[in-house]
Amino acid sequence: MTIAAAAMVLAAGCKDKKNMEDNPFFSAWNTPYEIPDFSRIKTEHYMPAFTEGMDRQKAEIEAIVNNTEAPTFENTILAYEYSGQLLKEVSSVFFNLSECENSKEMEAIEEKVTPLLSAHGDDIALNAKLFARIKAVYDQRESLDLNAEQMRLLEETYKGFVRGGANVPADKQERFRQLNEQIASLTMRFAQNVLKATNAYSKELPNGEKVTLDMPTWEPFMQTCADRKLREEVWHAFTDRCKSGEFDNTKIIDTLVNLRLERANILGFPTHADWVLDDCLAKTPANVYKCLLDIWAPALKVAKQERDQYQKMLEKDEPGAKLQPWDWRYYSEKLRAEKYALDDAVVRPYFCLDSVREGAFMVANRLYGITFTERPDLPTYDKEARCFEVKDGDQTIGILYMDFHPRASKRSGAWMTEFRGQHRNQQGENIIPIIQVVCNFTKPTADKPSLLNFDESETLFHEFGHALHGLLSKCTYPSLAGTNVPRDFVELPSQVMENWCRHPQVMKLYAKHYQTGEAIPDELIKKIEAAATYGQGFITTELLAASLLDMDYYSITEKQAINPLQFEEQAMNKIGLIPEIISRYRSPYFQHIFTTGYDAGYYSYTWTAILDADAFEAFAESGDLFNPELAKKFRHLLESGNTVEPMTLYRDFRGKDPSPKALLKRKGMNS
Repeated sequence: MTIAAAAMVLAAGCKDKKNMEDNPFFSAWNTPYEIPDFSRIKTEHYMPAFTEGMDRQKAEIEAIVNNTEAPTFENTILAYEYSGQLLKEVSSVFFNLSECENSKEMEAIEEKVTPLLSAHGDDIALNAKLFARIKAVYDQRESLDLNAEQMRLLEETYKGFVRGGANVPADKQERFRQLNEQIASLTMRFAQNVLKATNAYSKELPNGEKVTLDMPTWEPFMQTCADRKLREEVWHAFTDRCKSGEFDNTKIIDTLVNLRLERANILGFPTHADWVLDDCLAKTPANVYKCLLDIWAPALKVAKQERDQYQKMLEKDEPGAKLQPWDWRYYSEKLRAEKYALDDAVVRPYFCLDSVREGAFMVANRLYGITFTERPDLPTYDKEARCFEVKDGDQTIGILYMDFHPRASKRSGAWMTEFRGQHRNQQGENIIPIIQVVCNFTKPTADKPSLLNFDESETLFHEFGHALHGLLSKCTYPSLAGTNVPRDFVELPSQVMENWCRHPQVMKLYAKHYQTGEAIPDELIKKIEAAATYGQGFITTELLAASLLDMDYYSITEKQAINPLQFEEQAMNKIGLIPEIISRYRSPYFQHIFTTGYDAGYYSYTWTAILDADAFEAFAESGDLFNPELAKKFRHLLESGNTVEPMTLYRDFRGKDPSPKALLKRKGMNS
């Protein structure tokens, strides 16, 4: 009897057969490509599926631990790798939908299941007998005749257990479990508060329209509203979210930062940042600070020049007035229009959402030969989510969902995730990925499609780049496939795609006027090009400020009372951020570092920007933006997931280490 079969016997016998038959999670999806059968899934199905999934994995772990045979790669490492299939399935569906189809019922389930999942994860990570078997295989790894991917799986599995607490002393394990449970619950509450606070505000404007705190409406309002008092009101509504009142996140931040420090100490690290970065390319907080601060000085210099320009413009409108953060976007947009004659209202008609999406598909086709066919017949979770079948020649390699518009049930921002990652099952069959891209672009109206500004167009290409990382994966083991790479490498496939979005040659291919079908005029492309480095002082400093704030929170070495508003102010004063600019995210709604896994990792957008600019430079230098040889090499990087050390993959593509010169050139800061 196999370990999996033994585990099923252990888990069977005490379940309610009728309930299992009615629950769609308890049988194979009877759908094309085994896509989750969204129409059959009801909220009452989740908790029984979570419970059953945890029970099954417990049985599978017990079968590994109680195996009387000596530990081997097959009976220990592979058995663990393929354990918990049901739990992974229900978790991916539930947590993905909780971010874009949220409800009070979903929140209640999340609150109930989060501590259970935390405890379940700790039961596995702290299972001494399981780790002993894994360590036994790891210690004899050089004599096992493993191939490169098998060796990588063994090493990453062992490292994952060590980082997850396998070596935590017995007398500290109970506290370690408590910390994990508290951290999981706090991150969930933080995210729920941000969503509720965002949805709670809506402002009726004199013209009869509404402004909300969703970026597709908030930012254009801040760029175009001439009423300074109204700008200030809406600015504070956005930036004051969750700092007090019903959805206050400040106490959560205080507790969360200190709990993460305590957990890192138990794991043997002086700070949470040290623990996080030990598993990243950057390796140490010192390396991160150096990377960020090297760019900070030239960026701040440019930001001060921008401020002086906007201050003069404000004085013409309101003599004696001092520039404030709520003035920045308005005067920046006004000067951009004057300096480059670049009016968003003229740009948007050429960047219809469908045209930009087709442009992203076109670039992927030209680079990698893959095609995208819309499949409205396939199951979907919402009428706004569009489904595409992805093919390489005649072979279907993945399914892609694209969900573009704001809903009250959807969190703000843009992201890529997966309902199922690519891998090979235990029978060796390739399992294709089911990928999801979620954005928040302005909805179409009765007489006008969704029209994007250029930043939003780059956002679509960015998230699509993440999707390609998942779709093109060609790995054996699920934990090494697709985007399961270090955080400061995961942004490379996404950020590099933005380069094709903004290149004049590519724009001519996809940017078409939504009414006439006319390709974007050369004159307008030149204006966009000329404006490409405009506002980089602001863009770069607000990003770096957020990255440095993140590092400051997670570099504390001693437990302390944290007032996030004061902590943030001190952090910004320390680096000399001018008062007319704030961190890209204020602490109380900074979801990246408090909920979505970028704690001590927000720097990765800047770290990876060096890689993406350098990578695209290879195509530009070749004289062919779709150079087949380079595309083949970069596809290999995308296909490899975490089966090879990431910088080895990069050097194999580029032929050398990355240089920051291309990034500084792109930002206009190379003088």
